[in-house]
Amino acid sequence: MAYKAFRTKLKLSTQQKPVMAQHAGYSRWVYNWGLKLWEQAYKDGLKPSVGMLKKFFTNHVKPQYQWMNQLSSKVYQYAFINLGEAIARFFAKKGKSPRFKKKGKADRFTIDNSGAPIKVGGLRHKLPFIGWVRTYEALPECITKKVTISQQAGDWYLSFHIEIPEASPTPKSIDRVGVDLGVNALATLSTGAVYPNLKAYRKAKHKLAKLQRLASRKQKGSNNRHKANIKVARQHRRVASIRNDYLHKITTYLAKNHGEVVIEDLNVSGMLANHKLASAIADCGFYEFRRQLEYKCERYGSSLVVVDRFYPSSQICSNCGYRQKMPLKERVYICPCCNVSRDRDLNAAINLSNWGRLDPGKPVEQVPPTVCDETGSKRFKQLCLF
Repeated sequence: MAYKAFRTKLKLSTQQKPVMAQHAGYSRWVYNWGLKLWEQAYKDGLKPSVGMLKKFFTNHVKPQYQWMNQLSSKVYQYAFINLGEAIARFFAKKGKSPRFKKKGKADRFTIDNSGAPIKVGGLRHKLPFIGWVRTYEALPECITKKVTISQQAGDWYLSFHIEIPEASPTPKSIDRVGVDLGVNALATLSTGAVYPNLKAYRKAKHKLAKLQRLASRKQKGSNNRHKANIKVARQHRRVASIRNDYLHKITTYLAKNHGEVVIEDLNVSGMLANHKLASAIADCGFYEFRRQLEYKCERYGSSLVVVDRFYPSSQICSNCGYRQKMPLKERVYICPCCNVSRDRDLNAAINLSNWGRLDPGKPVEQVPPTVCDETGSKRFKQLCLF
C-alpha cells in the first residue's frame, strides 16, 4: 500500500493560536522530561525502556500537574513514541544522540481520534480535542488516522498522510533519459532539455543579511527581537519553498514521462566539504532531487537507475567513447578523435543515458580511455543506438 502526504497552512483565530502553542509546549515538556530521565539512567548503567518511562509518567508525574488535564492526552503519548524512535535511530547508528527540544524551534505535536478515523476535506476540518479549524486551501475528501500540527516562521501547519492504491503507470513518451546535475544548470537531460538553477538562496542573501542585521540590533528577549527573528525565518521559508516547488516540478515531469531515469550517485557530503562551492551546492538540493525521484518513479511506474559515483560521465565522449581529462573550467567537450563538440553537461547526460547498454562483458565504464580505433568507435555507436 502506498501513502500520500499533505501539508497545508492553517488559518487560525486569535483564540486558537494559544491552544496550539500549549499543546506544542506539552509535547516538548514531556519529551525533554523523558530524555533527561533516560540519559541519567543510562549513565548509571541501567537500560530503561520508553515504555517504563511512559508508565511512570502516567502514574506518578502527570497527576502532579493539573494543567496537563486540560490538554489532549494523546500529545504526551506521541511524545514518548517520538522519543523511542529517536533512541532507536541512535542505537542503530542512523542518527545522532537525541537532543533536548527548545521553545520556538520546530514546535509540533501529534494527535489522533483514539482509533476512530479523522475526516478531512474542504476548507473546514474537525480535529480531535482541538475542534474546527480552517485552512487556506481546500483539501480533498479523505480519511486519516492521525494529524500533526507544527509551527514554522510564526505560522501553523497541518500535515497528515493517507493510504492510496498502487498508481497505474503513466504513458511514457521517452523510454530512457539521462540526467546530469550541476550548479550552473540544475539538471541537463540527454534529450537536450536544460533546467537552469534558480539559485533561490543566492538571490535572497542580500535581503537575509539585512533582516539578520536588524534582528541582531534588537534587545535580547524583547518582543521586537522576536518579531525580527520571525521575519528572518519567513525569508528562509520562502527560499526553501521556491527550491522545493522547482524540484517537485522537475522530478514529477521526469517520473511521469520517462520509462527509465538514470542519475549519478553524487557524494553530496564530500562536495559540501569544498567551502568555495558549499553554498552553491547546498542551494541546489541534490539529495532532495534524488529522494523525490525515488518515490515518484515508484508511484508512476518508472524505474530509477543510480550510476556509480566513480563513473567518468564527463570524461567520455558520448559519440565514440574516447576518454580524456575534463577540468571544471572547461564547459565544452571537444573530442580529438571524432571532432564532436558538445556542451559538457549534455555530453555527461548522454553518457548516463547510454550507461549499461553495452554487452555485459564490456560495460561503458571499461571503454579504453586513450585508444579510439575505427572498430571500437563503430561498435560503440551500434550498441548504444546513437
